[in-house]
Amino acid sequence: MNYVVIFAGGRGARMGSDTPKQFLKVDGKEIIIHTIEKFNYDSNIDAIVVVCIGDYIDFCRDLISRWKLEKVENVIAGGRSGQESIYNGLKYFEDEKSVSDEDMVLIHDGVRPVIDSDLIDRSIECVRKNGNSIAAAPAIETIIKVNEQGIMEESIDRSKCRYAKAPQCFRLNEIWKAHNAALRDGRTDFIDSATLMSWYGHQLFTTECSSENIKITTPNDFYTFRALYESKKKDRTND
Repeated sequence: MNYVVIFAGGRGARMGSDTPKQFLKVDGKEIIIHTIEKFNYDSNIDAIVVVCIGDYIDFCRDLISRWKLEKVENVIAGGRSGQESIYNGLKYFEDEKSVSDEDMVLIHDGVRPVIDSDLIDRSIECVRKNGNSIAAAPAIETIIKVNEQGIMEESIDRSKCRYAKAPQCFRLNEIWKAHNAALRDGRTDFIDSATLMSWYGHQLFTTECSSENIKITTPNDFYTFRALYESKKKDRTND
């Protein structure tokens, strides 16, 4: 089985909006719905759980019902951090399903809507082959290392650099064990699932994705997504 955890627990302070960024609309549809749809309509996906801000759970459930996203099994409360929110999503599947060692989970940001079935399916195939998959985009600008004073120390060969993005995909039982190890160790500061899994000794494999696979964090990101969406919509209309 291929499960999905979509976490959307943040309030998006950097957006400067009273509405959490995942509920801002593009073309009459909330960003989180744009995101969920990509997984809901992929034939390789079996079930989805959405992890949401507690006081928006009912609102999110109403949206999912309105848009008839039938693969979403539940909307549950997030935690105090992204790590805790992902843990809550994983726990839902561990508690509700008879999870086998072959079952996988795709972990994705609710505000990362510029994905498609090709990336989802290639990520799943990478997990089948290698045990995990981290979506990664090539670095397209010069990467430099600086010291504490902000002075450049070296330029890093960008051909060897990638931006870690999402989905980040794993065997469900393996990432569940890693999250519980982090709890035992009192570690709550892992920035993403890839960092957590690497810390606990897993060799990670990448699946290349486009630099367009953005996470909407700032107003500039929102306008970029809207422009990309409108461009793709125009292309579909002209086909």
